[in-house]
Amino acid sequence: MRSRAVALLGALATAAGLLSAGPSAAHAADARGASAPKARPTLRWTDCATKKYPTLQCGSLRVPLDHDRPDGRKITLALSRVPHTDRARHQGPLLVNPGGPGGSGRALAGFVAGALPRKVAAQYDVIGFDPRGVGASRPAVDCRPGHFDPVRPDPVPIGSGVEAANLDRVRAFARACDKKYGPLLKHLDTVSAAQDMDLIRQALGARRINYFGYSYGTYLGAVYAKLHPKRVRRAVLDSVVDPTGVWYRDNLDQNLAFDARHKAFAAWIARHDKTYGLGTDPAVVEGKWYAMRTAVAERPAGGKVGAGELEDTFIPGGYFDGYWPKLAEAFAAYVNENRTAPLVAAYKTFGAVDQAGDNGYAMYAAVGCRDAPWPRSWNTWRADTWRSYAKAPFMSWSNAWYNAPCAFWPTAHLTPPDVTNADLPPVLLFQATDDAATPYEGAVTLRGKLRRSSLVVEVGGGNHGVTLSGNACLDRHLADYLASGKVPRGRGHTTADATCDAQPEPKPTTKKRTSDSRKGATLHDLIGRHR
Repeated sequence: MRSRAVALLGALATAAGLLSAGPSAAHAADARGASAPKARPTLRWTDCATKKYPTLQCGSLRVPLDHDRPDGRKITLALSRVPHTDRARHQGPLLVNPGGPGGSGRALAGFVAGALPRKVAAQYDVIGFDPRGVGASRPAVDCRPGHFDPVRPDPVPIGSGVEAANLDRVRAFARACDKKYGPLLKHLDTVSAAQDMDLIRQALGARRINYFGYSYGTYLGAVYAKLHPKRVRRAVLDSVVDPTGVWYRDNLDQNLAFDARHKAFAAWIARHDKTYGLGTDPAVVEGKWYAMRTAVAERPAGGKVGAGELEDTFIPGGYFDGYWPKLAEAFAAYVNENRTAPLVAAYKTFGAVDQAGDNGYAMYAAVGCRDAPWPRSWNTWRADTWRSYAKAPFMSWSNAWYNAPCAFWPTAHLTPPDVTNADLPPVLLFQATDDAATPYEGAVTLRGKLRRSSLVVEVGGGNHGVTLSGNACLDRHLADYLASGKVPRGRGHTTADATCDAQPEPKPTTKKRTSDSRKGATLHDLIGRHR
């Protein structure tokens, strides 16, 4: 799926990475239940406390690049830890992952430990980790620095010249990855990342792990559970990837969902016409947004924000409605006052890609392109994307180009594992009904594949990543599960085992309110906009 964490993840955490190989003898053995290498890996912790997280520790772990050859070349994973403080009720390690592929998890450990109720957090060693190739893990992958520098060709390929320019760009990215990391690329995939997790478990001296994953992290967790079902004690999966669609079909589904969220954004602006002056009819507001897109495609705002950069700036609003006030301000300033500075500032905040973002995108592409089949004929991409665009113009072509290196990727694809699992303890899933990045149907699908799992639904919610974001109802279910292992059980034929009302929409910005003040802003910056 399209990853949009590249900007904010780069600013708030370390980002990007390397993952591992495909259907080999060792992977097949692991799928049958074989264990990782017998020699216990070594992990040492050092103090890396901050003012906000005074007990934070950092560590590193050497793991095989190729899990088929445990005695071969090693790579290094970077980890963080907030140790437990309740010795009497210690429940072991809680590994956390913010999504991606390509998202750094080290910064998430402190956040989760601080956001959970103290009595619950005290029972766990909260473990963050940068997956192989990501952030502070070494080596880290950065195929083509500046790949997203402005101003890029218009994503919508009206005319063969625009399409050719975009194709040249994505081919250049795939070639750069092959040139710089050719021998490594076949070791970058979700199965290998899951095997790394089991080496983390061994290094921690834990018989089983607890796991908490957002977004792509739900898929990583499901794959780990498939490979090592007896090593899972508890697992929380928030904003769930459809495991049957990785990754080409999931992206097409995402296009429709993001278009719906963009319409919800326009409707919110229309309800606040007194603030933004863009009209009271959502269709009129949306029309003005597309007129703005046409204008910046012809004359980029501030010389930096063309059509592609504009889409990059507003796509984050599909992940988190707390960004809507700032985005609406920039939109209104451009349309109503012909001011470009707010739009450029919004692009720098929400859309621009820094060095860490380059790393994150490189790993997003490397893992996604290796994980699963992609069409190798550009004619297939073109036809499918134009069909999607006809229904959902907001980001269909932008999303296609974001993933298009996979059409030209230098390694063969793997076959995704079937994550169906009847051997797990109860797993708790969380999902908003209107989540655009991971549409609701994916959570229903995974709930059906994980026997004894339970699904808690935020009804009417559209944000991506819903726990520890200010919804007290959802957080009660989360805390109860982590404290006791109990999950809610629904009745009848409903797919939800429990429901919670969505949080209120954000309010327009005022002089006293510079942004949405909900606690979730920090979380959504951390889990960002990775699939």
